[in-house]
Amino acid sequence: MLLAGVVFVNLAVLKLNLRLDRANQERTNLRGANAALQSQLSAALASGRIQAQARRLDGLVQADPSTIGYVNLARR
Repeated sequence: MLLAGVVFVNLAVLKLNLRLDRANQERTNLRGANAALQSQLSAALASGRIQAQARRLDGLVQADPSTIGYVNLARR
């Protein structure tokens, strides 16, 4: 009877350890996803802030796409 109790407790501890390991893996994945989202948000906010500052301080405006040309530097 005592041996059955010890086996039962060991199985319960093993199940809890497996759940804890899965929770730790999920936490790691979520932290990585959060870091990626924070990076994307920071980049998105910085672009608008930089453009606004360039307009305000230097009077710069975004170029008209129809006025942009490209030079082909490939050898023939």
